Amino acid sequence: MEPDWSEVVRRCLSGDSAAWTELVRAHHRRVYALCYRFTNSGSDAEDLTQDVFLKIYSNLKSFDTERGSLQVWITTLTRNLLVDHFRRTRNLRATGSLDEGWAETGELRPIDRLEAKGPTQHDLATRRELAKMVQSALALVSPELREAVILRDLQDMDYKEIALVLSIPEGTVKSRISRGRAELARLLERNKKEVM
Repeated sequence: MEPDWSEVVRRCLSGDSAAWTELVRAHHRRVYALCYRFTNSGSDAEDLTQDVFLKIYSNLKSFDTERGSLQVWITTLTRNLLVDHFRRTRNLRATGSLDEGWAETGELRPIDRLEAKGPTQHDLATRRELAKMVQSALALVSPELREAVILRDLQDMDYKEIALVLSIPEGTVKSRISRGRAELARLLERNKKEVM
C-alpha cells in the first residue's frame, strides 16, 4: 500500500528521521535512474542524486499536495537540477556503463548464483548490450525530446504528470514523445546496420 506522502512529509518536517529514510528509500531508485538516463554516467548520476535529495530536503516545506503528487514534485526538482547540470556541462559528459561495478565482469555474485532461476548469462549479456545501445542512442537525442521519452517510457509517468514536470501543454508532451521515439528508433536502426 502506498504511504500517505503528505503525512510522511509532515513527519519529515517535524524532524522524524525515519520518515526521511522512508521518503529517500521510496524515491531513490527513480531519481537515480532519471539522473543516469540524462547523464549517461554512473558517477555523475550518484552525485546528482545526492544533490537532488539535498534539494528535496531543503525545499520540503514548499511541497503542496494541491499542486500534485510527491512523485511529480520530486521529478520536477530532479529535472530542474538536471537542466542546470546540462547547461553547466554541455557536451562534456563522460560515458559510463549501465552495469558499473560487479556486473561488468559478467559474473554473478555468490548469492545470485544460489538464487538464479531466471535468465542465463547469455541472456544477461544480451540485455546489457541492448541497454548500452539504447543508452548510447538516447544520449544523441535532443535534450527536450530525450527528457519527454525518459519520463514516459523509462519513468512510466503519464502525460499529465510529464506536462506538470516540464511546464508545457499535454499536447506538446505527446508530440515530443512521438518525435523522440522516432529519433531513437532511427538511431537504433542505424546502429543495428553498423553492427551487421
